[in-house]
Amino acid sequence: MSLKEKIEGDIKKAMLAKDKVRLEALRSIKSQILLAETEKGASENLSAEAELKLLTKAAKQRRESAEIFAKQNRSDLEQVELAQLAVIEDYLPAQLDEGDLRTRLLEIIQRVGATGPSDLGKVMGVAARELSGQADGKAISAAVSQLLNNTNA
Repeated sequence: MSLKEKIEGDIKKAMLAKDKVRLEALRSIKSQILLAETEKGASENLSAEAELKLLTKAAKQRRESAEIFAKQNRSDLEQVELAQLAVIEDYLPAQLDEGDLRTRLLEIIQRVGATGPSDLGKVMGVAARELSGQADGKAISAAVSQLLNNTNA
């Protein structure tokens, strides 16, 4: 079952349950899927990788919006964004915790033969591809930087 079909089914369930927050988040995801499908040069159905990118982008947008609302002391809007983020995260693969992330990154560093901070680009290219959807890009970048700086010390 594609993400689009799953979302459509879950929209119906949210409508029946009168779950307004979940319904709004699901409709937002469906809208993004439809936009991606109708883009010029896009295939009719999105690949699993494209769906993952779409969900990751939506989650990042919600997270950033929640941070902005928190800085502006708008807890009402922050809570809405966080609730929608939780719905989106239900469709994302499980996120790696810090320990697992470091372990996976150490494996990647060894595999590509990185020896110091100058190899950041090599490691990030592989890490971003392999850990897509499992960890936030900022977290990956920070951990890689720290690990590469420690290997040189």
